[in-house]
Amino acid sequence: MAPLLYLTLFFMISSRIAHAQPSPGYYPSSEINSISFDQGFRNLWGPQHQRLDQGSVALWLDSTIGSGFKSLHPYQSGYFGAAIKLQPGYTAGVITSFYLSNNEDHPGNHDEIDIEFLGTTPDKPYTLQTNVYVRGSGDGNIIGREIKFHLWFDPTQDFHNYAILWNPTEIIFLVDDVPIRRYPRKSDATFPLRPMYVYGSIWDASSWATEDGKYKADYHYQPFVGRYTNFKLGGCTADESASCHPPSASPSGSTGLSQQQYSAMEWVQRNYLFYNYCQDPKRDHTLIPEC
Repeated sequence: MAPLLYLTLFFMISSRIAHAQPSPGYYPSSEINSISFDQGFRNLWGPQHQRLDQGSVALWLDSTIGSGFKSLHPYQSGYFGAAIKLQPGYTAGVITSFYLSNNEDHPGNHDEIDIEFLGTTPDKPYTLQTNVYVRGSGDGNIIGREIKFHLWFDPTQDFHNYAILWNPTEIIFLVDDVPIRRYPRKSDATFPLRPMYVYGSIWDASSWATEDGKYKADYHYQPFVGRYTNFKLGGCTADESASCHPPSASPSGSTGLSQQQYSAMEWVQRNYLFYNYCQDPKRDHTLIPEC
């Protein structure tokens, strides 16, 4: 029995090592100072469903309305992050988000870079959806570039840091400083180049958020709460000169990622990525030439 016990322990330990979060070796968030909510943001909608507490903010959704906030300034590039804690339990149909957009300046033809948490049922994990829109969201011509992940931790138990790093050559999505997706600039037609504001929101997207709308928001479980803290806005505002340089994702200070960061990203994508728009046979790939 002893050899069998040792073999069982070996496989248990090996499995845990295989699924342990690897170190990215570099932590871009450490280069950016944290700010309080009111230093960088203001209410956008649903002020009655927004509560400030020592620089943090809680947003909630009930059957009447959700809530959202917006940065004080638009940015042309930068590192944008927040620590977020999600609602446990039944959250189907509910989206908690942190994103960049210029929809108010370019309605029907806007750019957007999204981190969206798609609500779920208690027996299934949250989905983290990353998305990029480029000059196309109106008149039914929505061309999203969705890549979806599950997470290697429970995002309802504690705050975790989520960030978008956007510069003129690439977009990198990070979770606790681990890169999970890199979207390079392959052409001007497939990359957002116009200034954007930073937003957060919680809202009802029952028509599509959870298993393509199979499960809807159930207001017996209201209110649905999203909590945000540890805000980081490290970037070049829209009115700054061309000499302004956004933060780098890598320790070299240049674009791209280090080999250790690439290894960490590959680990995430190998173990937790479950949908990639480039590999979806139902998509019209003439509309997504970067694939």
